Amino acid sequence: MLTKLLRAVAATALIAASLALAAPLRAQTLVSLDDIAKVTVLPGWRTARGTHMAAIRIELAEGWKTYWRFPGEAGIPPSFDWTGSKNLANVRLHWPVPKVFYTNGLRSIGYKGVTVIPIELTPASPAGGPIRLRGKLQIGVCEDICIPMTTSLDSNLTPPGRSDAAIRASLARRPKTAAQAGVRSATCSVEPIADGLRITARVTLPKQGKDEVAVLELPDPTIWIAEPKTTRKGRVLTAVTDMVPASGKPFLLTRSDVRITVLAGGKAVEINGCTAG
Repeated sequence: MLTKLLRAVAATALIAASLALAAPLRAQTLVSLDDIAKVTVLPGWRTARGTHMAAIRIELAEGWKTYWRFPGEAGIPPSFDWTGSKNLANVRLHWPVPKVFYTNGLRSIGYKGVTVIPIELTPASPAGGPIRLRGKLQIGVCEDICIPMTTSLDSNLTPPGRSDAAIRASLARRPKTAAQAGVRSATCSVEPIADGLRITARVTLPKQGKDEVAVLELPDPTIWIAEPKTTRKGRVLTAVTDMVPASGKPFLLTRSDVRITVLAGGKAVEINGCTAG
């Protein structure tokens, strides 16, 4: 546990050092965020079930990357604030399969080049009508340095809209469901540790490719989750990780809240919930 915490501290220090380097670069205008990342909203279309399928398009300069919803040890998690939107009841992000990167021995998970993140919007009004999508997106963009970036979003989404090939292509690159991937079972055994819980997840599924990586997530972002140790024996993939809440004490885990994502070779499987094991 101590080793993992030290690595997490090292990752935070690495990011902090990068941000410190970024400040004078921006002051000298040697690095412009406009040159590094361009963020736009793709307006999309109204779906048959009454939601609106739009997307956020992020175009990064060559050599730069940004991060998935769970960025790994050395990443900066994205943050969305939809304050200011109108006729908006709910937002669901459909993340395309990310890539796994290693920097100075630390793992991060994210994207390079052009990334389209579909966002499914539920109107607040039962009658539907236009949606005013307004808010802020905060992301980290990294090359040799890491820079936090905040950009404003403002778009009027009027039905019916029209189909968008880029959005549909990104939707097709979502992780497979457990059923689609042939998952037979997913169990989680739990044991208390001094400052939280140790989780051992065992998933029975066909091998997804070389260098499989498992990611475990909880709805509560304040719970620190260590990089899982992932192993495979036959059809069973095992991932062991520690979860440490802000209280630094063991806590009650709801297994149905555990999301397990298995990444390998540009593919992914997403398993929502596990049973006692």
